[in-house]
This record gives sequence, C-alpha cells and structure tokens, in this order.
Amino acid sequence: MDRLSLYISMLTGSVLTGGLAIAAFSLGYYNWIAVAISAVIGFVLAWPVAYVISQRIKKQDPEWDPEAEPGDYGYIPPRDAPEV
Repeated sequence: MDRLSLYISMLTGSVLTGGLAIAAFSLGYYNWIAVAISAVIGFVLAWPVAYVISQRIKKQDPEWDPEAEPGDYGYIPPRDAPEV
C-alpha cells in the first residue's frame, strides 16, 4: 500500500484539473463542457501521477528502507502494515 500517493493524489488532481481548465480557457473554450472534461481527466489521472511521484520521492530518499515487498499483504493490507 502506498499511503504517500494517497495524500499526493489530492494535490495532483487539483493541479491537473486546474492546468487543463486554464489551457482550455486560453484556447478559447469558455463553456461548462471544457471544465467538465478537464475535471474528468484530472480525476482519472490523479492517482497514477501521484503514484509515480511517490515512487520517485522514495527512490531519491536515502533514508527510505521499506520493510515489506509490494505483494506481501494482497490488495488490502492491514492498517498496521509497513509502507511499501
């Protein structure tokens, strides 16, 4: 379980949605459809982008030492399980 990516996903979702909405407005699309499409794309891409960012943070951190492998606990690990 990657808990760091869950926290980062809240930030990446808003950044992606806002960036896409600003790009749509700068291209001259001033309607609710452009905002809705930006929101959907931001929502869909929020967790995968956050997971990649989380893995890069952990890879560059010299103090990071995971205690478990990714497949040790299945899909839903217990609450007290170590971070992967």
